[in-house]
Amino acid sequence: MDVKTAFLNGYLEEIIYMKQSKGFIIEGQEQKVCKLQRSIYGLKQASRSWNIRFDEAIKFYGFDQSLNEHCVYKYFKNQIVVLLILYIDDILLIGDNTELLFEVKKWLIKQFKMKDFGEASFILGIKLIRDHKNKILALSQAFYIEKILIRFEMQNSKKGNMPSCHGVYLSKKQCPQTKQAVDSLIYVILCTRPDICYVVGIVSRYQSNPGRFHWVAVKHIFKYLKRTKENMLVYSGSDLIPKGYTDADFQSDIDESKSTSDSIFILGGGAIVWRSIKQSCISDSTMKAEYVVATEAAKEAVWLRNFQIELKVVPNFEKPLTLFCDNSEAISNTKEVRNHKKAKHIDRKYHLIKEIVKEGKVSVQKITSQENIADPFTKTLPKRICQKHVQAMGLRKMPNLL
Repeated sequence: MDVKTAFLNGYLEEIIYMKQSKGFIIEGQEQKVCKLQRSIYGLKQASRSWNIRFDEAIKFYGFDQSLNEHCVYKYFKNQIVVLLILYIDDILLIGDNTELLFEVKKWLIKQFKMKDFGEASFILGIKLIRDHKNKILALSQAFYIEKILIRFEMQNSKKGNMPSCHGVYLSKKQCPQTKQAVDSLIYVILCTRPDICYVVGIVSRYQSNPGRFHWVAVKHIFKYLKRTKENMLVYSGSDLIPKGYTDADFQSDIDESKSTSDSIFILGGGAIVWRSIKQSCISDSTMKAEYVVATEAAKEAVWLRNFQIELKVVPNFEKPLTLFCDNSEAISNTKEVRNHKKAKHIDRKYHLIKEIVKEGKVSVQKITSQENIADPFTKTLPKRICQKHVQAMGLRKMPNLL
């Protein structure tokens, strides 16, 4: 559902005057101004006023706002669940009772001028594909990827097998239209393509002063997307307990000698949260780099666990969420300090993971590098191994769904 002229629905908390608009100036009263009765587009508080108005309205109906994700509202009635997701003026309704969903729709249409697009097939440029028989949900950005390939004249390029290539190391010293291309790629990694998360994160560091080598790296990503644009995130109705995977490279940033934190969470056989970001501190050992990313991922795991408990998706979900790490020393340090010389200088904020583990919210477990789904986020892997991890992320072609 889409709210028409959503920002015009907001109530103003302040008294605001504006000049008479061109074409609506009253002759002889040109010096007078208009007093606004409602919010209008162009006001800095317009979006907030609309959000407050919608929040009050939907709570009046009986919805409760999620404490962990404020754009999600939940409604429970006689064991029937309705979830409402609001993104500015776009609304997505999810529920297991069609009659109640239509009831909520009718009520919303009475409150605001809206367009009802029926069963969701696209949301924010992402195609939603469902196979009810096999209980499969898939998210695809093939159309968006094709669009940006055309925009940057890469639609006729060769298809790439990998998102990055061996032996290419980027630096500010090597520093075209790289920024626009990278911005377009960022939307892809945020929504449905964790497999290019690491390499897009690397090229995004050099947008202020890119050079030829940086543009070559960006084009390599486009070539890979051309080959894999039909890949979609696929989820099943099983394995509804999320699992996290963490990994870190060691001082891969040539300019600042900083490491990269990489993590991914899998639910229903598909990735739901992923991240690849340069660490703010300089890690002087692989243990510290892995320990830092484990702490960052543990905080995300606590949020995921709380959110899932709140939504009551999985009954009796009170067990610790499993976080996999391939560094034994880092795992040991999440429970107790084993080597004081290596850990005594680590900033206090990164020791939060000890408290999280102690409270039983997260359990950090060992996994081999070969089985670590976050491994492609830290390095360029051989094609076969990379494809294995990409499949483990839930990315695959499903031609029968298209």
